[in-house]
Amino acid sequence: MTGEIDNDLPESDTSKILAGVDEAGRGPLAGPVVAAAVILNASYQIDGLADSKTLSPLRRETLANKIRLHAAAWALGIASVEEIDQLNILQATLLAMQRAVMGLGMTPELVLVDGNRTPRLSCPVRAVVRGDATIKSISAASILAKVTRDAILQELDVEYPGYGFAIHKGYPTIAHQRALRELGPSPVHRRSFAPVKRLCTDK
Repeated sequence: MTGEIDNDLPESDTSKILAGVDEAGRGPLAGPVVAAAVILNASYQIDGLADSKTLSPLRRETLANKIRLHAAAWALGIASVEEIDQLNILQATLLAMQRAVMGLGMTPELVLVDGNRTPRLSCPVRAVVRGDATIKSISAASILAKVTRDAILQELDVEYPGYGFAIHKGYPTIAHQRALRELGPSPVHRRSFAPVKRLCTDK
């Protein structure tokens, strides 16, 4: 099903099984895009859920552990660098979201997705602009996605030293772009993204 934008949804609706979905990593020049889907447990409240971008790394890790332990269901979906370059970042993001929802192990009655676009799903789905700040299940998904992607970039920093992936997580910082010019693109850089594409073209 395709989705509709709805910013008037309640934060929780105990009469329905709600899944929140969000992603991390649309803007970076390197690494995969990661999505998470979370169905919160109505009998266990996780305090402090918020947009992952507003939380410190330590707070995100703490909350991510609580989500994994106490959510009714959670799952991750990843779209690779190759899929990003083949499909474009929007379609790869929607694919990662679709994978996350399909991995839940239970079928939600409604899926709430942060932003203004939704993946195609077999269950009802709605887009919620700024949902990561207003819908708890989406906040939880944003935290899991961010923590997971950051961990992946930490690993890529070891595999491909010199780019600073552990610091900037693949985003186009000045230091990252300087390293790109000096070292050239790594196998995990997104060649369809303009700053990387220019370097590949110039070689």
